[in-house]
Amino acid sequence: MCGIFGIVAAGKCDNLNILAANGLASLQHRGTESSGLVGSDGVTRDHVEIIKGHGLVRDVITEDNISKMDGQSIIIGHNRYSTAGKKKSGINCVQPFVVYTAMGTVAIAHNGELVDAKQKRTEVLHEGVGLSTDTDSELIAQMIAKAIALNVKCKYGQDIGDITRELAVTMSALNMSYSLLVMTFDRFYAIRDPFGNRPLCVGTVISKDGSPQAYIASSESCALPANAKLDFEVRPGEIVELSSDGIKSVWQMKPNTPLAMCIFEYVYFARNDSEIEGQQVQTVREECGKTMALEDDIEADIVGNVPDSSLSAAIGYASQSGITYEPVLHRNSYVGRSFIQPNDEMRQNAIKIKFGVLKKKVQNQRIVLVDDSIVRGNTMRTLVKMLRDAGAKEVHLRIASPPVKFPCFMGINIPTSQELIAAQKSIPEICEYVGADSVRYLSVDGLVSSVQKGIERTTNFSPGHCTACLTGKYPVPINM
Repeated sequence: MCGIFGIVAAGKCDNLNILAANGLASLQHRGTESSGLVGSDGVTRDHVEIIKGHGLVRDVITEDNISKMDGQSIIIGHNRYSTAGKKKSGINCVQPFVVYTAMGTVAIAHNGELVDAKQKRTEVLHEGVGLSTDTDSELIAQMIAKAIALNVKCKYGQDIGDITRELAVTMSALNMSYSLLVMTFDRFYAIRDPFGNRPLCVGTVISKDGSPQAYIASSESCALPANAKLDFEVRPGEIVELSSDGIKSVWQMKPNTPLAMCIFEYVYFARNDSEIEGQQVQTVREECGKTMALEDDIEADIVGNVPDSSLSAAIGYASQSGITYEPVLHRNSYVGRSFIQPNDEMRQNAIKIKFGVLKKKVQNQRIVLVDDSIVRGNTMRTLVKMLRDAGAKEVHLRIASPPVKFPCFMGINIPTSQELIAAQKSIPEICEYVGADSVRYLSVDGLVSSVQKGIERTTNFSPGHCTACLTGKYPVPINM
């Protein structure tokens, strides 16, 4: 899971660099390890401006260096949450990747993870292509460069910045999972794999006179500025071109049947105010809470939640059950999401300074504590103890997703079942481990129906979701 953002000026746009930095900051929840921007002036084929570094957007893109993007007419950016690649800390792993090709400089920002990266890497290396990292994102960049080289003689006298055909060739050689932004000197492309595994949307920034100011592609619609409109979500298997001339769909592969949109986007990753598959994420999470309450029969005094992404599910649970919602935990907003920290030691340290208990709310109360998921169990064990120490009479955990039992090979950093508490322990054992009075999860059917209920109200989306981390049923064969 990463955040990708691209923007191209429709005409004169003096603040394109600011819009790009702000857009990337709005996707900070999708990755906190590193950030980067790459920009083109729209004219020079063999030069780009680059800002990259480890840390949050605010630390990497500063007042001192943002001026490097002055005069750029196209900018793409990336927030990294590392999955594939052992050398995760190297600056050469920070995206967007830049490669020099036969037609000029190409930059790529990738969200997802290739399930067959090992095989593809071997193929590329045996063709004599050197790789500077072991990330699958660089692998995609080199495959695009190869496709450009093979077709460059056929482009004589043609639009040199147009690499639609080369991208289509590359797509046909890739397996899931990817959403991509690929930038040439005068345009960029938004690309989604035929399974639709990772979200990607397109919007238009509107100027004061009502004309287009810029065109945007983003992992989530929450990154669109206030004066922008969401145009559409990139279809599975589609290539969309964004340039100063506008937005157009230039290629459509046959979407996979069924689709395999990551259902965990709704559970945890996406921001509440984003729209995915034509529905607001907030609404889906509330529906999950309502469904969970219908599957439950607990008696309690209050419903609380683990801030922040489980708030919607807690509101839905309280609404359906009739039990009053009360905030019971305070989250320190200056601490990152512990789940997406790259190792267990950093996750543990984050938990200790992340939450505080609202003691007056919990004393002598039977609490239904709602969270969106339990992955490793470390956070929940600490929180239950904190609530009991503050005087809670009972703590009943209600998880607004099914147990995570299987690793993800498509972009979530859960590499082995040994890290997953639900894969190692039964629900009674989990209850004992975290110290709760009871533990109950939303069923798989309940989650799927809650997600697809809103999609059925539209005509533009065909429901189909990846539940592999919950069921072990992967959309494609996984070669370990």
